[in-house]
Amino acid sequence: MADKRMNNMKDLRIKNNTHRHQFELETDGKLSIVAYQQVDDETMALTHTEVDPALEGHGVGSQLVDEVLQYIEENKLKIVPLCPFVDVYIKRHPAWSRVVSTAYNTSDF
Repeated sequence: MADKRMNNMKDLRIKNNTHRHQFELETDGKLSIVAYQQVDDETMALTHTEVDPALEGHGVGSQLVDEVLQYIEENKLKIVPLCPFVDVYIKRHPAWSRVVSTAYNTSDF
């Protein structure tokens, strides 16, 4: 059986809701989000991750952040990890540091 989280853009289940400035993932009818601020044309500051309490502890937050980072990379963007959850995720998965902006620091915000 194929892994549902393939590294291909078409397999991502997240939606970039540009009106609300957040990435969204629906799981079992519940919405989880990563909120962002557009810093410039090539950079997003990821500001907040929120998972429905009923889904906490089931890896939904990690899956959401992983899919957001895949989206960022596929779209040739960079991030500033202002959200503590995103920051910890990148520290636990250091290969994703490749999408972290070198032009901005968290202290810039």
